[in-house]
Amino acid sequence: MSRGFDGFEIDDFRDRGGEPDRYNASREPTRGRGRGSPSQTSVRLKLQELREAESRSDQLIAQAREHLEVRRPPLSQEARQLTIFTARYRTEYTDRDRSYSLRPSEIHTLTEVGKVRVVGVEDLAKYAYAGDRSRRDSDLRHLIRQGLVERYGTSVLKKESQQVLTLTKQGQRLIRRHSFVPEDQAIYSGLVKPKEADHDADLYRLYQKVADEIEGKGGKVLQVQLDYELKEKLYRKLGQAQARGDRETQRLKQAFARELHLPVAQGKVSFPDLRIEYASQDMEMARVDLELATGHYHAGHLAEKARAGFQIYARSEDTAGLRRVRDEREITTAILSL
Repeated sequence: MSRGFDGFEIDDFRDRGGEPDRYNASREPTRGRGRGSPSQTSVRLKLQELREAESRSDQLIAQAREHLEVRRPPLSQEARQLTIFTARYRTEYTDRDRSYSLRPSEIHTLTEVGKVRVVGVEDLAKYAYAGDRSRRDSDLRHLIRQGLVERYGTSVLKKESQQVLTLTKQGQRLIRRHSFVPEDQAIYSGLVKPKEADHDADLYRLYQKVADEIEGKGGKVLQVQLDYELKEKLYRKLGQAQARGDRETQRLKQAFARELHLPVAQGKVSFPDLRIEYASQDMEMARVDLELATGHYHAGHLAEKARAGFQIYARSEDTAGLRRVRDEREITTAILSL
């Protein structure tokens, strides 16, 4: 079972005049707070946000119980998730002049898709529906019919294509309006680069794999950040400084990168594909930066990611080739199979 709905996830892109097209209007303005230094206080605040989201989830479950005329004691996390995925009732939600009818499991699907932008249909069944494809298909039909989710094939060649999902603008806005996610998380909508949809969909699998490892050690996932968000934060800081008249671009860029805990090597800022922030078992803020390498990575690219200290993963079909490049160039890094 995924960690999704009972620990709601994510937020949206801001206007960013002068930045590359890749970061165009696929996110709403972020209302989240600035981030201070890692501390037990900030961890507690983030955990409190998650608990508030869980409380909203429990309220939905309570509605399900009332609908079924069943009274039970408070639920554990595992039992809560089970109830979410077995609940058949629907609740009405409004946004602007539209009304949407949603099950708890459909809200869970919206947040799962939104936090990583692109999710494979089969991966959604595996991680979010515990393999229940019938329930997944029923929910997706309802979400697509209401205009909250879109479904795409990643290639015109049937054998090479996988079916993936993204949120629509309406789905993105609905999540934010009803606070289904903590404020400082990001929710994405639409495809940015269709040719990269397969790679982007694999990030959901990577997130699930690493988050399971974190929680297996007693940690709690607090936030997921894609490279889009990290780049946006850096360029926003840079743009604000330049607007104040500071023109030392390179120095500023490196200083802001360090504020965001982004590595700088040989004057270049490196961005991971995916960052997971979490509370450790000891209530310390921690983060892990992940890179999903492809068979197209050349030695220089691989070396850059290794110097940055990212945990590097690859699809099973790409692992052997990347390890061969690593060994030939004596690059010190592990390449883990996704």
